[in-house]
Parts: sequence; C-alpha cells; structure tokens
Amino acid sequence: MDTLSSDTIAFLEKIKGKKIVFTNGCFDILHLGHVEYLNEARTLGDALIIGLNSDLSVKALKGDDRPINNENDRKEMLLNLRAVDCVQIFSEETPLEIIKLIKPNILVKGGDWKPEQIVGSDFVLKNGGEVKSLLFKNGYSTSHLIEAVQGKK
Repeated sequence: MDTLSSDTIAFLEKIKGKKIVFTNGCFDILHLGHVEYLNEARTLGDALIIGLNSDLSVKALKGDDRPINNENDRKEMLLNLRAVDCVQIFSEETPLEIIKLIKPNILVKGGDWKPEQIVGSDFVLKNGGEVKSLLFKNGYSTSHLIEAVQGKK
C-alpha cells in the first residue's frame, strides 16, 4: 500500500485549509496537451497535487517499452511547471489509496474521462468534494509522439 512522502506530508501541512486539486497520470513525455490540462486544473483551487505513476505501474499499464523517462525525471519535470505544486509517486494500479490520504477538494482528469469513471470519484464526492473532467486537447498523446519518433506514424 502506498504512503505519502515526507515532501507531500509537509506540503499538506503547509496548505491546511486551502482548496486542493488532485489529478494523476504517467506524464511520460510532456506535451502541450498535458501543460494546458494542468494549467486548467490549477485554476480550480489553491494547490495542484499530481499523483504520478511509478515506473513499475507505467510498465504494467503501458507495456514493457514504457516509461521512456524514469519516475524521478518525470517528477522533476512536473515540479518545474508553474501549475504544479506537489508530486506524489504511487506504485499501486490506481491512485485510490493516495487520494484517500490527500483528501482533495477537487478531483480532475482529462476530458476523455467521464466523472463517474474517475478513480476516487466516489470518495471525493462522499467527502463533499467535486469531480471534473477537463479540457482534452485532440491530437496530443504520448503514445502518438513515440510512434512519430519511431517513424510509425
């Protein structure tokens, strides 16, 4: 079972009483779709926390050829985006356990997810929070980028 890092615990203490927005993903190769989505997510609250799939969970979700970038590099890239306040790596199949530990006020995913499909939506709604499906920028995908680089697209 995942636990929160000391950085995440300290950040949560620092922002106690503020509106927390949470999202999750692999964020293997950052692209404009990610940046616009994270910028939109950040406008919904006082802080944006990202649950980042560990290398092992990316491999389980995406296959043996992934991730392209390791979890520490992906975390640092995300932390260097203005919209992102905190990144918590998780190794479970889903971020449900860390969502329960963080207790976000708003849970978001990209527009290709319906709110009821978003992992943790029941928990967040039950605790008085909101669940939103945000902008999905067509034509932007890490998988498509990888295919293009490999000359498959």
